[in-house]
Amino acid sequence: MEIVSIKLEENFLKDIERIIKKHRYATKAEFIREAIKEKVKELKKEELMIRARKLYGASKRKTSDAELNLVGEKAFEELEEEIR
Repeated sequence: MEIVSIKLEENFLKDIERIIKKHRYATKAEFIREAIKEKVKELKKEELMIRARKLYGASKRKTSDAELNLVGEKAFEELEEEIR
C-alpha cells in the first residue's frame, strides 16, 4: 500500500472526526479509504450511465414498447455485468 499525504481544513477535519466517532470507524485512514472507494464507484457508475444513454438512447426510428423494454433490459444487464 502506498502512503498518500493530504492537508484538510481544520473545520472539515473536525467534521470528519465527529463522523468517525459516530459511525465507529477505527481510524481516519479507514474512513478516508472507504470514502474514496465510494466516490470512485459513483464516478464509474456515472460514466457507464452516460455511455448507456449514448448507446441505447439515441434511436431515430419508431420503436415499440416491447422493443424499448428489450433494449433497456439488455443495457441494464451489460451495465450490471460491467459494474461487478
